[in-house]
Amino acid sequence: MKRSYDRIKYLKLLSKEFKNINEVSEEIINLQAIINLPKGTEMFLSDIHGEYEPFEHILNNGAGIIKSKIEDLYGDTISKKERETLATLIYYPEEKLKLIKKEIEDLDEWYNITLYRLIEVAKKVSSKYTRSKVRKAITSGFEYVIDELLNSQVANDKDKYYKAIIKTIIDLKQADSFIIAISNLIKRMAIDHLHIIGDIFDRGKSPDLVIEKLKKFHSMDMQWGNHDILWMGAACGNEACIATVIRICARYNNIGILEEAYGINIRPLSTFAMATYKDDECNNFIPKVFETNKYDNSDKNNICKIHKAITIIQFKLEGQMIKKHPEYNLENRLLLDKMNLTDKYVIIDGEKYEINDTNFPTINKNNIYELTEEEKEVMERLCESFKHSLKLNDHIDFIFNCGELYTIFNSNLLFHGCIPMTEDGEFKEVKFLGKKVKGKEYLDLVNETINKAWLTKLEKDKNLIDIMWFLWISPDSPFFGKSKMATFESYFVNDKEIKKEPKNPYYYQVSNENICIKILKEFGIENNDAHIINGHIPVKAKDGESPIRANGKLLVIDGGFAKSYQEKTGNAGYVLTYNSYGLLLSQNKPFESVEKAIKEEKDIISELIVKKTEVTRKSVGDTDIGKKLKNEIEDLQELLKCYETGEIKQNI
Repeated sequence: MKRSYDRIKYLKLLSKEFKNINEVSEEIINLQAIINLPKGTEMFLSDIHGEYEPFEHILNNGAGIIKSKIEDLYGDTISKKERETLATLIYYPEEKLKLIKKEIEDLDEWYNITLYRLIEVAKKVSSKYTRSKVRKAITSGFEYVIDELLNSQVANDKDKYYKAIIKTIIDLKQADSFIIAISNLIKRMAIDHLHIIGDIFDRGKSPDLVIEKLKKFHSMDMQWGNHDILWMGAACGNEACIATVIRICARYNNIGILEEAYGINIRPLSTFAMATYKDDECNNFIPKVFETNKYDNSDKNNICKIHKAITIIQFKLEGQMIKKHPEYNLENRLLLDKMNLTDKYVIIDGEKYEINDTNFPTINKNNIYELTEEEKEVMERLCESFKHSLKLNDHIDFIFNCGELYTIFNSNLLFHGCIPMTEDGEFKEVKFLGKKVKGKEYLDLVNETINKAWLTKLEKDKNLIDIMWFLWISPDSPFFGKSKMATFESYFVNDKEIKKEPKNPYYYQVSNENICIKILKEFGIENNDAHIINGHIPVKAKDGESPIRANGKLLVIDGGFAKSYQEKTGNAGYVLTYNSYGLLLSQNKPFESVEKAIKEEKDIISELIVKKTEVTRKSVGDTDIGKKLKNEIEDLQELLKCYETGEIKQNI
């Protein structure tokens, strides 16, 4: 077999890493063993919306995997209370240890029993990984000890060795540190890879903590959601996005995110709002309060006024964007100039609707969408705060770098919103940046444009950055996918019908299995076990809606992580896992608090919705990583032949 010059050049480079027949053979054996191991467990989460505590708890309990391993090991041998304590200790080792040490009299005996149990759980969750991978996952200074304990065969002379290690750990008063280390290993091994299918931001109070947690996670990817795009646009410097971010924070009583988490100075806006709307009760702008924070009832009056002030600024800035970009085709959302404040009505889509508020002191009849000088100054200062927030820019940079619009992973197509479609089930042709595109080509162009917007933000290419706002609000956006964003109507019109936001045909077309197969094929996925996994539209389980559609081809996993959704959905989100045996989709009940989880050992209650078992258990070789490893094996086998024939010289 004659090899090309480029192929020989590549194999010679490979020979620098694997220098001789022995080294090549060893690596082939190693890789061949790895591809025959069971595939690691993937976890899919969507629409976290700043709800850090339930998010952290789901990561800690491995979507119920850790509890199931404890049940497998100890379901018939120790009490339910002991099993719950062991699970909580693994989830929150440092916090739980403090409580246990106050209650236990014979601490050494408790340590002895607990260490044995934790080691057995660690063995159980790490059994399908290589010894090397498990050891690399231990990051707390106990690498050698934990490796020995996990791989010791407890029999005869080895039994004494095993017991001696545990006794020494206790005698040296290292039991607490060891418990923390092995608990972290168990959590690390429970989930091999994490998928975040959009919407980290808005509604909940701690998106910053969610991002900090994700930054430390060992293996993950992210598909951007519409609320992520909004914050990305704000960080890029789009004023309409900035105003919308602040409005949503005010609406959900979360101004603290801006001030405390990101150092955004809200005082100029607060001062302006209190002066401008001092005699206005701003009843349409009372924030939605789902949990206690520093902005309690004593500050409600201030928040209402901030909320109204930034809402009017947002509508003005959006009007400027629509007029600047007629190509966006959003003229029907120019509504401030359609109001008749004397007769208290607004014209929407040619129809007259009564409005419930006429106090708009900053609106100039002669130039409706122009900001007042005071509003301009407020926005200038807010923009400077967004621009100079190091933490915000660090977080958005992380989201840009680890995320994309869609991901294909192990034959599953992951995206947050939709692929715009027509009523007859065809991909809708959209004019984007002057080019007519549809389906995968459209999503690829959008993905490329988003990355360009972030990379060129310092060059102030405002037209490119403006695209971020378009993607937040446009009916043709794959992030949004509704005929309109009825923000104006939600504040100022009481008529319920006009507040509705009809969805793109995608959302009902994908209940058809053939449409899902068509979409998967558009992205080059033709496996029988392929799925579309997305969020964005909360599943109203209490009304009988199912997250499983199109004969299982589509899984919608937005079920109400955010407290603001839970009254409508009847649950607290879905968790999807995909292990070597198949898919497991669980529906969560609302999480009470971390404090109750630790003190009262209350786990998230999950109800299994679907268990789709594979006919043959999947191995690493069946995954995307497995395909890469097989290619590596082929390269190594070719290098081995070159060594054997002398075509490439060994370094003995």
